[in-house]
Amino acid sequence: MTDPLNWDDTPAFLAVARWGTLTAAAEALGAGVATVSRRIERLEAALGVPLFARAQTGYQLTDEGMALMPRAEAMEAAMDAFRNAAQAGRGVQGHVRLATAENLANPLLIPSLAPLLAAHPGLTVEVSTDVASVNLHKRDADLAVRMVRPTRGHLTVRRIGTLGFGLYGAAGYMAGRGRAVGFEGDSYIGWAERFGDLPAAQWLARNFRAVAPAVVTSTLASQLSAAQAGLGLAVLPHFLAQDAGLQRVPVELGVDQDIWLVMHSDLMASQRVRVVADHMVGVIEAHGARLRGP
Repeated sequence: MTDPLNWDDTPAFLAVARWGTLTAAAEALGAGVATVSRRIERLEAALGVPLFARAQTGYQLTDEGMALMPRAEAMEAAMDAFRNAAQAGRGVQGHVRLATAENLANPLLIPSLAPLLAAHPGLTVEVSTDVASVNLHKRDADLAVRMVRPTRGHLTVRRIGTLGFGLYGAAGYMAGRGRAVGFEGDSYIGWAERFGDLPAAQWLARNFRAVAPAVVTSTLASQLSAAQAGLGLAVLPHFLAQDAGLQRVPVELGVDQDIWLVMHSDLMASQRVRVVADHMVGVIEAHGARLRGP
């Protein structure tokens, strides 16, 4: 005779599957490691199948566990919908984690939050700009506004705008440059090697092959600062460069990037996530022409 199935053990199963260790899963759930371990063992006993293979490096889903993931995620989504329906009369409440690029967050998205939060006093928005470490499939964030379209995971993806880029320099640098044709004699601001896959970095590599950069940086903010200091030309988003008073070199770069709204598909029914997602879409669309640039 198998043990009775306890539905409360499903969140522990999902957390361990997503994080890979009992310690990380316990932290995500706000529970003790022993509690999470006990819930996994109880669930395996009730189902009569091993859900995880234990190893020194962590927990790996078995084939049986992998097959149950969609069902467990559907239960999680149903519980979210149930909770949202219960809270509908009290307005949108809860914590929403948004992942995005710093160049969109600081000048555009964060300043736009005031009316959203005023309309929903029970809502908290956490903004993460450390996009490299964000994994929506593991629920590091609830939704993302990003320039790279993800190709894996149980995600819903929507194109919501375009971020245009140009080649810019400070007024003093541009005055000294005169009416130069091509880039011979120009200085430029490069990207650190680990960012070599960025379209801007690749464009610079193609067009300044024989020239070393005047300075190399690892953030867009420092690229902008270096250009403002007159250290050379930089590939920058039009709206940031123009707000900073930089001047554009009249050349088409072909490195514009689409802006994507990305959500974990199971959160589509979540009212708190949906209201933040709709707000982000509205902000990007309202600033569409500014973001695209000339």
